[in-house]
Amino acid sequence: MKIAIVILNWNGKKLLKQFLPSVISNSQEATIYVADNASTDDSISHLKDHFPEVKIIINSQNGGYAKGYNDALKQIEADVFCLLNNDVEVEKNWLKPIISEFNANGNTAIIQPKILDFNNKSFFEYAGAAGGFIDKYGFPYCRGRIFDTVEKDNGQYNNNCDIFWATGACLFIKSSVFKALNGFDESFFAHMEEIDLCWRAKNLGYTIKYIGNSTIYHVGGATLNTGNPKKTYLNFRNSLYALTKNAKGPLFPLIFARLLFDGVAGLKFLLQIKPLHTLAIIKAHFSFYKRCSTLLKQQKLAKNKVAYYHKKSIVIAYFLRKIKHFNRL
Repeated sequence: MKIAIVILNWNGKKLLKQFLPSVISNSQEATIYVADNASTDDSISHLKDHFPEVKIIINSQNGGYAKGYNDALKQIEADVFCLLNNDVEVEKNWLKPIISEFNANGNTAIIQPKILDFNNKSFFEYAGAAGGFIDKYGFPYCRGRIFDTVEKDNGQYNNNCDIFWATGACLFIKSSVFKALNGFDESFFAHMEEIDLCWRAKNLGYTIKYIGNSTIYHVGGATLNTGNPKKTYLNFRNSLYALTKNAKGPLFPLIFARLLFDGVAGLKFLLQIKPLHTLAIIKAHFSFYKRCSTLLKQQKLAKNKVAYYHKKSIVIAYFLRKIKHFNRL
């Protein structure tokens, strides 16, 4: 099995310097690429001088995560792509359980390892944790992380299991499946494009797995942190995009309810004296309205739409019923 680890980089020389050595030393089974998204720092010269074993792909523009990977992966021949953030440290032998799963189960198309917090390695990391799921209103959550509550890793999620989505921080996907899905939806730019990709894969009957005995450590927010209103904008907008494109069942009541939930979130930001985040949600909604006709056309073309893992509202479970841990849902 030919594996290509592809690290998307934009002005990340410092991160490459810190994290690339662990990837190189612990990934002998793979070929490592850095796809540079038109960086303006000296990332490329640093790679050439210090990591000559790494193959370099130079994208002509910073098209974000979605276009960056779409452009780069067209230039790589491999059986499996591993899309890996540039702020990730990997453990020794982390690839072996992933390779075993792909070899053992032909229908497995996408895999995510266990993701722990680089800065606090006894806890799961926000982006992905132990595998992702979707509630009935399209809100994402994880085993090990629901909204802002992140669980300690006590071995409770060491098993392998089916999940709904794998995080873009470390996502393994068969190249044939990536091509069949026409890659990422570039209108997302960044954030939640991996959820849309996984949702489309699920709709086509593919299996997505979490492998609990493969571990990586992710910094998270190294490119765009949670306090940035742009991140809020992208997350709220792209969540609506993914829901509208891929959801099963009557769509308009679902979208209406979701918009109401978003309105409550906007009010919460105002009460927290974070008006820029409230404005970001409003902008996200207007962007959604502008693109809605295109999304509805895509929704009509989607076949075999699957049911949700959690058929109730994760918002109600978390904020009203005070359920903070995945295994208590």
